Amino acid sequence: MRFHWFLPTTGDGSGVRAAIMDTDRGLSSDRPASVRYLSQVARAAEDAGFEAVLTPVGAGCPDPWIVCSAVAQHTERVKMLVAFRPGFALPTLLAQQAQAFQEVSGGRLALNVVTGGDPVEQRSYGDFLDHDARYARTDEFLDVLKRSFTGVPFDHAGEHYRIEGGGLREPLEQVPELYFGGSSPAAERVAARHVDTALTWGEPPSAVAGKVARLKEGAAALGRTLRVGLRVHVIARDTSAEAWAAADRLLAGMDPARIEAAQRRFARYDSVAQRAMTELHGGDTRDLEISPGLWAGVGLVREGSGTALVGSYEEVAGLLREYAELGIEEFILSGWPHLEEAYRVGENIVPRLAPAAV
Repeated sequence: MRFHWFLPTTGDGSGVRAAIMDTDRGLSSDRPASVRYLSQVARAAEDAGFEAVLTPVGAGCPDPWIVCSAVAQHTERVKMLVAFRPGFALPTLLAQQAQAFQEVSGGRLALNVVTGGDPVEQRSYGDFLDHDARYARTDEFLDVLKRSFTGVPFDHAGEHYRIEGGGLREPLEQVPELYFGGSSPAAERVAARHVDTALTWGEPPSAVAGKVARLKEGAAALGRTLRVGLRVHVIARDTSAEAWAAADRLLAGMDPARIEAAQRRFARYDSVAQRAMTELHGGDTRDLEISPGLWAGVGLVREGSGTALVGSYEEVAGLLREYAELGIEEFILSGWPHLEEAYRVGENIVPRLAPAAV
């Protein structure tokens, strides 16, 4: 089991505002995402034993490459899991960026491939491809990117890219691991062909079990092995009652008008994974515990990962262990504020899942 944390590059805090910073650029942050603060979070994750920190990408986020390059200079071991949008830069150029990042960070780069699920946001960048076409481009992008890493010159003529004599001038010695999320058949085909770890959001165990099986079977059919990771928030305290009280406080801070606006926005997405997150609660603030210990309240106002594991430290560790038994091998966790919660989760939950404790 590998554990990673989250780098809140849009701002941080302890209340609902922090939970939705990445979906509402009009909010002011309790803790602005300065390089100094983000470096504190990354060092906390490093000290607490997390392997990497994930960054978000999108119209409301600062550029992950620049932010992570800065934060890497203030950390020693933790990897930077840099999110990027395929198609917004040439794969041959991104190979050069990866090479430079590995050199300045001491080989601490991992890449999170985000194809995009909001057509309005995609068009604001100048991208007018539909859902399946975006994944077809991602497929071709990753093929070119991986060939570029080999340092062997190549030509390529595809639907989206044409290259003559491309590739790095020498092989990339430390090739970054590729992470990737998506729940549609088109996304799962890309995962089977290209990535090291396919990510899924925190759905009930029965749904996750089916997805893990499909992903691993798809990779095996191509002669590959594939890890599967879970991206989920954590609200854990000494007792279950304290944890659920913290979730209730978060829910109480959600303005009904903001919930309604967020749900209207999410409805326009063509992302299958986002649709699944929305269907877990349907915009209703009642009955948000959709599976024992799995709370869908976050998704009322936050896009992407919209669920949290809630309970005592032992209960949350048990829930993570249950997902591991289904085939989940990596966990990208987060909580508000990310600085304090990195220590809380790293000190009180992760040790319960060490090999000796399983």
